[in-house]
Amino acid sequence: MGVLIRAGLAAIAVGALVWLERRRPLRRTVEPALRRNLRNAVVAAMGGVALRLLERPVTDRLTAMAVRHRIGLLQRFNMPKWAETLLAVVLLDYTLYVWHVLTHRVPLLWRFHIVHHADLDMDASTAVRFHVGELVMSIGWRAGQVLLIGVPAEALDLWQKLVIAAILFHHSNLRLPIDLERALVQGIVTPRMHGVHHSVVRAEADSNWSTILSVWDRLHGTLRLNVPQDEIEIGVPAFRTPDQLGLLQFLTIPLVASGRDLELADATHQYRAR
Repeated sequence: MGVLIRAGLAAIAVGALVWLERRRPLRRTVEPALRRNLRNAVVAAMGGVALRLLERPVTDRLTAMAVRHRIGLLQRFNMPKWAETLLAVVLLDYTLYVWHVLTHRVPLLWRFHIVHHADLDMDASTAVRFHVGELVMSIGWRAGQVLLIGVPAEALDLWQKLVIAAILFHHSNLRLPIDLERALVQGIVTPRMHGVHHSVVRAEADSNWSTILSVWDRLHGTLRLNVPQDEIEIGVPAFRTPDQLGLLQFLTIPLVASGRDLELADATHQYRAR
């Protein structure tokens, strides 16, 4: 019963977010919503099944091993459960920042991560649209996170729930009151902050890599908040029309795209104010 209640609450929260996106859009949309949402749902479902079948058995074993054999940073200290959980979430969030940077810097990873960026619009459905190949490759990184940090199962589960909530929120096309946005971005990633990261312009996409806490971009000097949302062109230069972004094209981009197709724009002025 608890599982059904949690699922129902999650569905209500997502539904409310989608409704708010439509009432208070941050950016105007380019592609028909039904086509985008169906495509993104299929891609998300494929990724979800892959993670359930492949990642969960790995993390279940490794979290148990870390606690049983005292493996990892946190397992070296005898601290209260709440402190261990808090530090685990913070360190998992930081190492996810590092992984996100690598998905842009390592050519093989970028080939798959570009599927997340190669969309003409950005909203809550974008948050769950990752190529299954990228998700499968991330399992090795997740295993390393668990063993290096010494993450208990409960802390990993909490962090994963927080990640889902965070990415749904900061990918959303939701225009928050500017004062609220400015207050929130002091601590967490917001829609305006992450919108800059999805720009076709390289200098803008190479910023705002954080997932939950915005502090990592502040510490690394990669925070950028000075780009007006109505000037941002979402996507990738090589894919600028809906006809290029069907489900089959999305899934095959990592396999067939040329090096030029994978490039972001260096010239800002070409991609401003549609």
